[in-house]
Amino acid sequence: MGNILFCGVGGQGILLASEITSFALIKSGLDVKKSEVHGMAQRGGSVVAHLKYGEKVYSPLIEPGTADIEVAFEMLESLRYLPYLKRESRVIVNTQKILPPSVTTGVEAYPDDILSGLKGKGLAVFPVDAFEAARRAGETKAVNMILVGCLSAFLPLEAEVFRAVIRERVPERFLKANLEAFRQGREIIDTMLQAAE
Repeated sequence: MGNILFCGVGGQGILLASEITSFALIKSGLDVKKSEVHGMAQRGGSVVAHLKYGEKVYSPLIEPGTADIEVAFEMLESLRYLPYLKRESRVIVNTQKILPPSVTTGVEAYPDDILSGLKGKGLAVFPVDAFEAARRAGETKAVNMILVGCLSAFLPLEAEVFRAVIRERVPERFLKANLEAFRQGREIIDTMLQAAE
C-alpha cells in the first residue's frame, strides 16, 4: 500500500505523468485509485493528482500527513502541499520556477529558500533540474517523463513496465524523446541514491 501526490501548474503534463504511473501499477497487478484537481489549469494554475495503490484501494484521496511521495513539477508548488507530507515522505522537486501571477505583478516575492525549507522539515528531498534533463533528452516538454523516471526508482515495479506503458500512451513522434527522458530521470535518482550510501 502506498500513495503519491503529484503537484504543479497547468500545462506541465502532470495528468499524463499520473496516468502513466497508474497504468504501470495496474500492469503490475496492483489496485489503483486516482483523483485529479485541475484548478485553473489553462492559465498556469495549481494542478494536483492523488494516486493510491495496493492490493485493494477504497478511496483515491490522500489524507493530510500521509503522503509517501510528493512529485512537485514546480518548486513553489512543493510547499503548497506540505500539510500532506510526513517525516518519512520523499519529495522529488523539479527546480524549475514558474512564477505565479502574484509574483509577476509584484504583489508577492518568490521564496528563495524552498529546498532548504523542505530539508529543514526533515524530509528526504531530491532536487532535479527536469527542464535541463528534458532538453538533453531532445524534448523540453518531456519534463513529466523525467519526473516519472525519477519516481519509478522508488516504486516496487520493473522499469520495463513503465517503458511499456509509455510506448502505449505516448504518440509515436514523441516516443523516442519520452523514453530517453524516462531513462534519464531514473538514472538521476539512482545516482543520488548511490551517492548517499
